[in-house]
Amino acid sequence: MSEKIKVGISIGDVNGIGLEIILKTLADNHIYDYCTPIVYGHTKVASFHRRATSINELNFHVISDASQAQHKKPNMINCWEEDVKIEPGSVTEAGGKYAFISLERATIDLKEGHIDALITAPINKDNIQNDQFKFPGHTEYLQERDGAAESLMFLVSDTLRVGVVTGHIPISKVAESITLEKIVTKLKLMNHSLQNDFWIRKPKIAVLGLNPHASDNGLIGSEEKEIIIPAIEEARNNDILAFGPYPADGFFANGTYLQFDAVLAMYHDQGLIPFKQIAFESGVNFTAGLSFVRTSPDHGTAYDIAGKNQASEISFREALFTAIHIVKHRRETLELNENPLVFTKLSRDRD
Repeated sequence: MSEKIKVGISIGDVNGIGLEIILKTLADNHIYDYCTPIVYGHTKVASFHRRATSINELNFHVISDASQAQHKKPNMINCWEEDVKIEPGSVTEAGGKYAFISLERATIDLKEGHIDALITAPINKDNIQNDQFKFPGHTEYLQERDGAAESLMFLVSDTLRVGVVTGHIPISKVAESITLEKIVTKLKLMNHSLQNDFWIRKPKIAVLGLNPHASDNGLIGSEEKEIIIPAIEEARNNDILAFGPYPADGFFANGTYLQFDAVLAMYHDQGLIPFKQIAFESGVNFTAGLSFVRTSPDHGTAYDIAGKNQASEISFREALFTAIHIVKHRRETLELNENPLVFTKLSRDRD
């Protein structure tokens, strides 16, 4: 557990705020007490954004692979040789091309165990599309690269954790995509992550309804009676403390979410809109259910403020520390599995 955690960082769209929030985060020397950061990009691109942010004292240690990383410095792996035209705030082919090159190189190192976690800066989900990236976002790409049958988009903060049953799909396809099996699978992933990644011994999970007022006992739709309630019952039969379904509007408005360790929403906006309203500054996107650890800030490329030195690094910094904590918890869990009494005591202390 004493080994310093190597954290890989993909830079996202070079025309967005990704490198700005990376630089602002790594400018804090306290970061190096907790991890060894390795940025996958290019020093010339970083220098452009460094000038825009006036962070002149931050110098990258250039390495060719993660094994060469120095522990008290920000490290950079140059992932390409050519010059890149940077146009802050613009959606360009180059923005997507180099975002993918950075992500691909970092993911290879992550899968091969050369880094312990990956923090992804924001991409543009449109201009990154290519023959090797035909996904609606990071979550689906990394799930495929991990070979995982399922994953969970899990938005986390100090006060609220929200996962979704359906992710990046059109609203018109949400209802037909929600099945009993899918809800139970997501609840199992969430419960396992809460126990192993966040060390909550007996997590309580709230499940939201799909329809307004959670269907008003079948008056507004049948999904609650036919799918969601049976899924909750099956989850409880599997020793998962799941409750609901709750109407989404009142659940967040009256603070009921504070009574639970996590919330499972039926679709993207149902969960992410209240999450970002409540915890936008400190929120983190975590992909649960994978064999490796990946987090990201809970915002996008923010083209409107790119290159203007206006972006806040708070969410990215939280993503970095969340990844560090999860890696530590997973390491400790592996070491303590042979001594269940010690593990039970430690997890109880963290409830």
